[in-house]
Amino acid sequence: MKLLEHVALAPRTTLGLGGPARFYVKAADDAALIEALEWARSESVEARVLGGGSNLVVADAGFDGLVIEMAQRGLQIDGGHLTAAAGEDWDELVARCVAEDLAGVECLSGIPGRVGATPIQNVGAYGQEVSQTIERVRVLDRESLEQRTLSPDECEFGYRDSMFKRTPGRYVVLEVTFALTPGGAPLLAYAELQRALDGDAAPALAKVRETVIALRRRKSMVLDPADPNGRSAGSFFTNPIVAPAVADRLVEASDEPVPRWPTDDGRVKLAAGWLIERAGMTKGARRGAVGISTAHALALVHHGGGTTAELLALADEVRDAVEARFGVRLVREPTLWS
Repeated sequence: MKLLEHVALAPRTTLGLGGPARFYVKAADDAALIEALEWARSESVEARVLGGGSNLVVADAGFDGLVIEMAQRGLQIDGGHLTAAAGEDWDELVARCVAEDLAGVECLSGIPGRVGATPIQNVGAYGQEVSQTIERVRVLDRESLEQRTLSPDECEFGYRDSMFKRTPGRYVVLEVTFALTPGGAPLLAYAELQRALDGDAAPALAKVRETVIALRRRKSMVLDPADPNGRSAGSFFTNPIVAPAVADRLVEASDEPVPRWPTDDGRVKLAAGWLIERAGMTKGARRGAVGISTAHALALVHHGGGTTAELLALADEVRDAVEARFGVRLVREPTLWS
């Protein structure tokens, strides 16, 4: 185990914000991960796991503990079953699936990060979620340091949610197995994607991938150093899910259509970006070195030279404006390390 000290975390996140880690280890395999956790336990040091840093906000003071970067690699395909190590790049995995004509994750193209984070967040976009294809997740139980294999039911997936997210620090995802469909048709469940495909009812997986990436690029939701909105954590808030009566109240009070979708549990999902803009927090608004993306109201961006405190103050301002205008409280999506 190569233990480093006082390692900058800002360059290891897509926001480019935050202070250093007191200790830092890159775990290239499961044994290195266990060794790092054992060391942290013996030294009474808190340990946290880092993937691609695309859904992470680090406090300006950094993290006074051990950060373990998940760098395990490995990808195996057996028919429609694909198993990937936690440190594999997510979008490279999607590209491989499309190239192998394996349907099931094509709408999740262009999402930054690593495979190990996808079940934690139940990553989703354009009508598709990873929980729809996850077959099993191999994890390390941090209490016993023993490995377990969990079924989708045991993962307790929900909208941008899972058992892993609700019990942070209990498990580390080691690898994920997906059940994909060889030669299957792409999922065309999202109206925006359907419109972008211009009526093509049977597009190839590659065309869907290209179209999704183009849609994300127009919203500055792909990693691009040349994009002035490029330093972000993607969507900073989840779309709120509310009782039907709350949605009905918004519809009655609005002089324009309110974007909303029914959920499986009888509630209604609202569009956070729409709420943000109607609450007066417009795209392109700036608060010094941070602001709202000019391309998507859901993304908060760092323009350089800013602080995490400034970003969180803007997030609070957005949340409070929506709550004051609509009575709906937005929930932050990225994880905060403080």
